Amino acid sequence: MAIHVADVARSCAFYREVLRLETLPRPAFDFPGAWFRFGITQELHLIGRRIESVPPVNRNNHFALRVDDIAAWENHLAAVRADFQPRKQRPDGAWQIFVRDPDGHFIELFTVPGH
Repeated sequence: MAIHVADVARSCAFYREVLRLETLPRPAFDFPGAWFRFGITQELHLIGRRIESVPPVNRNNHFALRVDDIAAWENHLAAVRADFQPRKQRPDGAWQIFVRDPDGHFIELFTVPGH
């Protein structure tokens, strides 16, 4: 997954400190950016150049990350003063929290249904 960001350093701080993602080595492209690990085989690529405007984002346009302990994440997000909505339960029984990154991208943190 790749997303455009306005300030790579600010976004890196968010993804490292708020979402606790591990940074990955990145090739020396001719534009700023950063890479992060999602789980075992997935990656998030931040792209620091903005040639064209990016359409507005809303919660319907998001990516989701499964977490084991939604309460611990809610406490962490509150402690770091992240921009997030309190957890709520989906119709399938899973719990979810939506958090917004510095560029307005939404990330859903969710549990497995029934946990």
